[in-house]
Amino acid sequence: MASVKAVLSALATCIMTAAPAWAQNGPMPADIAAGLLEIGRVVDPPKTAPLYAPLQEKEPYQGVRVERDVKYGPAERNLLDIFTPEAGSSFRPVLIYVHGGGFVAGNKHPPGSPFYDNVMLWAVRNGFVGINVTYRLAPQATWPAGAEDLAAAVQWVSQNITERGGDPVRVFLMGHSAGAVHVASYVSHPEFYKIRGGGLAGAIMLSGIYDLTATSAGDPEIAYFGADPSRYADRSSLQGLLRSNTPLMIAAAELDPPTFMQQFKLFRDAACKRPSGCITAGLLLQHSHMSEVYSINTDDTELTGEIFTFAEQAGKLSQRRSRRSLAQ
Repeated sequence: MASVKAVLSALATCIMTAAPAWAQNGPMPADIAAGLLEIGRVVDPPKTAPLYAPLQEKEPYQGVRVERDVKYGPAERNLLDIFTPEAGSSFRPVLIYVHGGGFVAGNKHPPGSPFYDNVMLWAVRNGFVGINVTYRLAPQATWPAGAEDLAAAVQWVSQNITERGGDPVRVFLMGHSAGAVHVASYVSHPEFYKIRGGGLAGAIMLSGIYDLTATSAGDPEIAYFGADPSRYADRSSLQGLLRSNTPLMIAAAELDPPTFMQQFKLFRDAACKRPSGCITAGLLLQHSHMSEVYSINTDDTELTGEIFTFAEQAGKLSQRRSRRSLAQ
């Protein structure tokens, strides 16, 4: 174990010189930090989930109304869950969450798991309407299926969220891992939009891949994007994200596999050169690829504090833009 810790410490030192860190002394329990360190810089849901499952709420959720498996499109997996407060309130910002799974797996709410209801519960308890979506999977559904499905989901939210207390002017799209890639693809390719301007007040991408030409494609990427590297530039999101006026937030985890850290730094550095300025970007210390989302709705607020601040600022900007548009 000592040698593993030494390697991780050296890697962390390199990462810290390349990316800003959030809440270095955050409230991660020592036993969880040790467990994540032992698991290492890998994507391992089966080992990571037991560290966080005991910290999460169990159904039925007090004070929260849940609608399951609402259809937003024609495909079998075009389903979403809606989380709203039982007490009811109007004009809440909306957080749409897009799960990961390496393009070939994953679900919005695996049976018997508290994930990813935990993201939705945090959203509702912090003033949002929560929307949890699932989407078509590779290899049956390949690029641009993810972006197309998110376009349909955003359209559904825009048309239906007011009656559930949500504000269609303040819709935030948040994805993790493969879900972050789909969010990036949607934002960066306006040809997939089903509503004017894309319908977003902001986009949040956690441990995503933005430039397929910058790192080697693995089996998951090949399953979704195809095996022809000559198509990767057009199917990447980086250049479109740099042109986008949508407020953007990205994050990576200290214990992310190297590819995700490389992609994070690539996007962060390039974004600071775009006309609209730098994006919100930060590193989650002590966290791993899976813990960054499994920890949501626990006392560890390292990530969620940043999400709340980002959404509050971007939401105000979106409301001002909406008022100007109505006045014209």
